[in-house]
Amino acid sequence: MSKTKTAYACNACGNQFSKWAGQCTECGAWNSIHEVKAESVLNPRQRGNYAGQASTVTVLDDVTLSAVARTQTGLSELDRVLGGGLVAGSVVLIGGDPGIGKSTILLQTLTYLAQSQNALYITGEESLAQVALRAKRLELPCDKLKIMAETCVENIAATLRAEKPAVAVIDSIQTLYTEALQSAPGGVSQVRESAALLTRYAKQSGTALFLVGHVTKEGSLAGPRVLEHMVDCVLYFEGESDSRFRMIRAVKNRFGAVNELGVFAMTDRGLREVANPSAIFLSRYEEPIPGSIVMVSREGTRPLLVEVQALVDDAYGNPRRVAIGLDQNRLAMLLAILHRHGGIHTIGQDVFVNVVGGVKVLETGSDLAVLLAVTSSLRGQALPTDLAVFGEVGLSGEIRPVPNGQERLREAAKHGFKRAIVPKGNVPRQAIEGIEVVGVGRLHEALAAV
Repeated sequence: MSKTKTAYACNACGNQFSKWAGQCTECGAWNSIHEVKAESVLNPRQRGNYAGQASTVTVLDDVTLSAVARTQTGLSELDRVLGGGLVAGSVVLIGGDPGIGKSTILLQTLTYLAQSQNALYITGEESLAQVALRAKRLELPCDKLKIMAETCVENIAATLRAEKPAVAVIDSIQTLYTEALQSAPGGVSQVRESAALLTRYAKQSGTALFLVGHVTKEGSLAGPRVLEHMVDCVLYFEGESDSRFRMIRAVKNRFGAVNELGVFAMTDRGLREVANPSAIFLSRYEEPIPGSIVMVSREGTRPLLVEVQALVDDAYGNPRRVAIGLDQNRLAMLLAILHRHGGIHTIGQDVFVNVVGGVKVLETGSDLAVLLAVTSSLRGQALPTDLAVFGEVGLSGEIRPVPNGQERLREAAKHGFKRAIVPKGNVPRQAIEGIEVVGVGRLHEALAAV
């Protein structure tokens, strides 16, 4: 028998409380606890386990391993982010801002996969006519893809068992509801139970499942954080709505590397993969300009050349520190290091730093490029256009090495850069053809080298 209760739940983490509180004691979020309507709580015995197997104790060495078979999605950049392709029985959660291309890329993927296997697209936000109109506009093959409009998760599960698709898309998880609960769709309990039921089906049947998730105004996935723990892979769409380029970043992947980045271009025929992302993020100027420098970043398993721009100007009032594509707190720390160990201060100056192309650089290897770009803008002296840099800057002014230095240098040499300033720990033992490598150990050495 099911039982009924009234409780308060946190919208951020899903934790439940017996009474209201201003702050969640689990995740620390403020004003996130709201009253949950009386709802039927499922008996844990009714849930079953995800794998659909009896729970037994086994020695780890006795577990039989088999090669993970991967299915190509038709988009090489999406395969890269997934770790080489789609794994049977995996659950992939993909989130992003409205209109950024989540439904488009999944519709492209399923129309491709439907040519060779059974695929099902389930929409809870759009009508069948709207999905068909998008497919016609993108000139996608529609003769074999099955589609369904439904929001009840029990009906969806019954359809999946009857159709037995190899790949299915649920667009989106926030629109689903389970009849076992009385709360409105999109609530913490509804999202959690719906995702748990679908994940359990995927593990037991071997169906690869794509779940589309909404995001909050802060850019994180809406709903409880337990949703991200349930799935095997979490992908985020990045990029500005007015830019033609879109990036998909893997922040969790049980079958591949995290922080892998896939680059796409939005066209009138949908999203198209970009084979050489470094080329689109580099701006070639007729003459050198102050405040611009090329940094060799690393996203997942490949190096990426991006341009970092800085603008330093007199402040009117309180000086501003603005970073786009970088951590703003780290920018403030780097400016303090530049003052203390480089003798260059930005007191009374506005400092704006931007990564060209809408890329978000999460690694610390961008530190040296940011400081050199700021110094170049402040002094009005342009840096050479054939110069590439990377390196982490410590609080004591030391230039610390970063992983995969030789791969970064080879990528820079491949794109025609003749000189590179890198940490001493990243200087290769054998010279790389076509590029001069300058190793520096302190911040003042890097400033002197340019």
